[in-house]
Order: sequence, then C-alpha cells, then structure tokens
Amino acid sequence: MTARRSFSLAFALAVAASSGLVPAVQAAPAAPEPTGWQRMLAQQPLVHAAETIQAEVDRGSDQGFAGIVLEEDHVALWWKGQVPAGVAAAVAAAARQAPVEIEQAAYSNAELQVAAEMIETRKGAKSPVHAVKIPADGSGLVLGTTEAVATRALTTLVDVPVRTVVEEPLAPVSRQNDSPPWKGGATIVLGNAACTSGFSVRNGNNDRFLLTAGHCGNPGTRVTDPTGEYIGTAGAKHGDHDIMLIPTGNVTAQQYVGGGDSNTTVPVRGWGDVFTGEILCQSGVTSARETGGPVCDIKVLFFYADREDLVEGEQMNGQPAARPGDSGGPVYGPSSAGGVIAKGTVTRTAGARIGFQDFRTANRDFGVYIPL
Repeated sequence: MTARRSFSLAFALAVAASSGLVPAVQAAPAAPEPTGWQRMLAQQPLVHAAETIQAEVDRGSDQGFAGIVLEEDHVALWWKGQVPAGVAAAVAAAARQAPVEIEQAAYSNAELQVAAEMIETRKGAKSPVHAVKIPADGSGLVLGTTEAVATRALTTLVDVPVRTVVEEPLAPVSRQNDSPPWKGGATIVLGNAACTSGFSVRNGNNDRFLLTAGHCGNPGTRVTDPTGEYIGTAGAKHGDHDIMLIPTGNVTAQQYVGGGDSNTTVPVRGWGDVFTGEILCQSGVTSARETGGPVCDIKVLFFYADREDLVEGEQMNGQPAARPGDSGGPVYGPSSAGGVIAKGTVTRTAGARIGFQDFRTANRDFGVYIPL
C-alpha cells in the first residue's frame, strides 16, 4: 500500500509538471565567497589559541617544539617526543578557545635550525640557494633555489630530509601626503627611495619612532613625506633583518587602510606573533594606489632560517602580494577590539609570494612595542 501510494504521488507530480502546474525548482543561490577580512576574523579563535601555546613555549618550554600551524578548523601543535606538563596545560587552556591537536614531528625546530645554519654557512655567496626554510610540521628543510642540480651537494650535508623548490627569489620592493602625527601605511621618502611607513612604535624610554624596511635607506638619511615635510632622520637599522627605525616624536598608533589617496585610518591595537597558516593583509602605498585598498588573503607559508630570518606568505588568489614602493609597509591582522594588530613589515616580493619581517623580531632587535 505504501509503495503504491508513493508511486501514485510521483506519477501525479510528473503529470502536473508536464502540464505546467508545478513550478520548476530553482537552485538556491550560492553563498558569496568570504572576503579576506572575514577570513581573518574567522581565524581569530585559532590565533588566540595559538598565542596561548606560543607564550608557554617562549617561557622556555621549547624542547621538542617544531611549530604551530593554523589549520582550517583547528590549531596543530607539532612536537617531537613527549609534550611537557607546562605545554600540556597551555594546550588545555588553548582548547577552550579553539580545537587543538598535537601532532608528532620528526624533528624539533631547534634541530632544524642547526641543520639550516650548516647549509647557510656552507652554501657560499654565489650559491643558487636563496632561501632556507623550516616547515612548521618539523618534517625537514626546504631550499628555495634557482638551479635544482646545483643544490644536491648541500642536501647531503645534514642528517635531515631536504626538499628543493625551484622558484624566483624574493626581491626588495622599494599614502601620498601624510601629516603629523605620522601614521603607518604612508609614503615616506628617504633620499631617492620612496617606501612605506610601517608602524608607530615606542621603546622602553618612551622614545617614538616609525618602523620601516632597512633597505629603504641608511642611518643618517633625511626622511620626508612626498611634499618634502620633514619626518625625521633614519636611525637604528638591522641590515640582515631588513628593519629600521626613524626617530620622530610626533606619531600616533594609526594606520592607513584605504586606496592610494584615501584618508581612511584605523587604530593599531598592539602587536602579535605570526603563525603558519595565518591569513593577513598588507597596506603598502603602491598596492593601495593600484588596487584601491590593501592586499589581503596573504597566507603564511614558511619561516626562514637564514640570516634574514623572514616570514614568507602567498596571496591565495595568485594576485601580486606587493609592489615596488610597498617596502616597510604594515602587515597586519584584525583586532577583536576593532582596528588592527601589527604583525610585521613588508620587505620582499616575487609575484604572489611576499617576504616580511615579523614584529616580534623588531621587538627583539630594538625593544620596540605598540601600546595597547
């Protein structure tokens, strides 16, 4: 009886449809793709959970630590061997913010750093290897090179797996009229070079600076805005890490985020660590002028283990991640309090790939911070 009733109903619907009595079923419209900002906001629970774990690692519980990766729906902590009690407690606390999974790593970050240093020391200035990278899963090393064959001798130097990737090296990328108090994301002129201001920072003595890329100029260079208005004189520089401070008393923790001629700014509410898999934006002046806004959907891929100690990311849609003139510009994520969190400054680019220096390195090198 039930089967016959079902068949009769199906037959009746088919007849009605053929007679035009039943409207055709319309497919539901596809949900719009999330914007880069929405993706970053969705990652915030993962970022906060990762920060909880990283803080414990930074306190000295790093033996066995390989890395932290922000996956699609959880934080992956890669660890070699048994996780110590302090880290296990931090994982439990982090899990109240977002799911956390502990994965077994083949090598610790410390072991891979030693192997990377050996390759860096032996490769020579003319080597085609332009980057030594450490994957956060502790699986081995990745060498960025322009000639795969020429790197074979280097891969046998160490007792860890070494993967070779033939790719273009990241190259330096060296708002139109800012005014005091000086902000991040604005055009700054250092001699013949036009770059981008990164973040307004302070040190322990409460001295004020603009943070930018080191390759934009040298200490003692006069720094102005594009109209010639004096900002300061370039000060402390770390050449290998490609960061530099410009002492200038009149700064504010604000950053430009609009197009090339936009006056739109947001507050910068402190700084944070960077994690593999994290999605960020950069707001260099040239990109802002050409695209009408910041470049977002930049996903962090690797941390370099060479003298530059950079972070590598890639624009997820294959768009140029940075352009000449973006150097020194702010790399950032969203703040849960509104505004942004400083993550680093632009230094290099190669198509969709970008190299930037993370803010923690600037904090370590210069003792600078961004007040909350």
